[in-house]
Amino acid sequence: DEAGRGPWAGPVSAAAVILNPDDLPDGIDDSKVLNHARREALEIQIKARAVAWGVGFASVEEIGELNILHATGLAMCRAIEALSVTPTVALVDGNYRFKLPCDVTTVVGGDGLSLSIAAASILAKTARDRLMIELDATYPGYGFASHKGYNAPVHQQALKTLGPCPAHRRGWSPIRALLEEM
Repeated sequence: DEAGRGPWAGPVSAAAVILNPDDLPDGIDDSKVLNHARREALEIQIKARAVAWGVGFASVEEIGELNILHATGLAMCRAIEALSVTPTVALVDGNYRFKLPCDVTTVVGGDGLSLSIAAASILAKTARDRLMIELDATYPGYGFASHKGYNAPVHQQALKTLGPCPAHRRGWSPIRALLEEM
């Protein structure tokens, strides 16, 4: 699963998780329905108990060059390549069949139906959130630590005041519109 397809700033992340069916952490669910503290706690359990896990990113530059869909596929490839074992098939949330280094089975609503996809959603989200906190220190004033690069009033105001920084997706219409105004 992936995290960060919609924000105005930061990379897109993806994670791949191979769970041990005999040692499943309790409470795995779609990352979007879990609060920050629960995601962080589950991340530790998933990493400790999974057969294998991997996280991959596609940068802001790669998003601009490829588009968000293909950049997501690149992040997914990197997540699979980061696994300590090679899977024969990947369950992917949604209906788009990404070109990955193994067979792909799409599962619409997969982060609510598959524990492996839900676990991957947690790892993708926590990894991206941490990276956005690092970007907040690198580019102070934008509030990346709080809104993680998504559209928020404080983010809009920072863009008007400071202009975009290298972490912003300059090809995205709100950022492009701001650049045209400047």
